[in-house]
Formats: sequence, structure tokens, C-alpha cells
Amino acid sequence: MHAIIKTGGKQYCVNPNDIIRVGKLDMKEGTSLEINEVLMIKNGNKITSGDPFVSGAIVKAEILEQKKSKSITVFKKKRRHNYRRTHGHKQQETVIKVIDILLDKTSLISKVKEKEKKVDEKETKVAPKKSTKSSTSKDNKPSKTTKKVTKKE
Repeated sequence: MHAIIKTGGKQYCVNPNDIIRVGKLDMKEGTSLEINEVLMIKNGNKITSGDPFVSGAIVKAEILEQKKSKSITVFKKKRRHNYRRTHGHKQQETVIKVIDILLDKTSLISKVKEKEKKVDEKETKVAPKKSTKSSTSKDNKPSKTTKKVTKKE
């Protein structure tokens, strides 16, 4: 199960418990966040897409960290004019953790867990088949039993 969300002018494909880096959000670390701009939700084989957003869909997330991204190098050059400039840049970003995906105020994670529990219960109810193993000797070689056949004339 995953959802495609839009934040900061970019689109992200998220699953529950994913940690993603998005553009700077003006919120403190540890605060919870609800993203209403959900473009699509896929739950198993069922796909729900919006026009442009899915109505009633919310992605709950928590802000883990406010930081700067890796440094990038900006290099400018004009040939034959002895012009070269090198600058570095670090973009502000927010690290968030996706907690849950909601569709019409019902959690899709709990539905998936319920289905998994039902499947596990069915598997445990079925008795496992007993395996037949040949007896082995101390040398870990299978024992061979032979039968004597006598010819009668």
C-alpha cells in the first residue's frame, strides 16, 4: 500500500513508516503533520486517483528533523574571457516520517493488518503435514534394507 503526495511543488511516493526528505516546512521538530494533497492511493489491487486530489484522503506524518542538504557546487564559466566562478549551496530541507495513510477517516494500515491476521489464523488452523524421513545411521548415511530372494526350482 502506498500513496503519492504533493508537497513543496514536488510529488513523493510514500509508504507507511517511510522516512523522506522534503522541502523546508516551517514547523518544529516532533510536531505532527497532515498532508491533504494526496494524488493517488494504491491499496493492494485497488487504485484510487483524484481529480486533482483524492477527496477524504490524508497522510499523517511526523517531523523528525530540520536540516540542510548535501552541498552542491555551482560552477560558472565563460570561455575565452578568463571568467570562472565557483559557489557552493545547501538547500534547507525537512525530514519527515510517514505514520499512516487515511482514506475517508479510516486507516488503511489497520485494514492490511486485519487481513494478515486472518491469513495467519487460517494457516495455523491447518495441521502441518508430517514428513517421512528415512532413518539414518551414525555415519549420517541412509540405512539400506535388503531382502533375500531365493529361487525355488
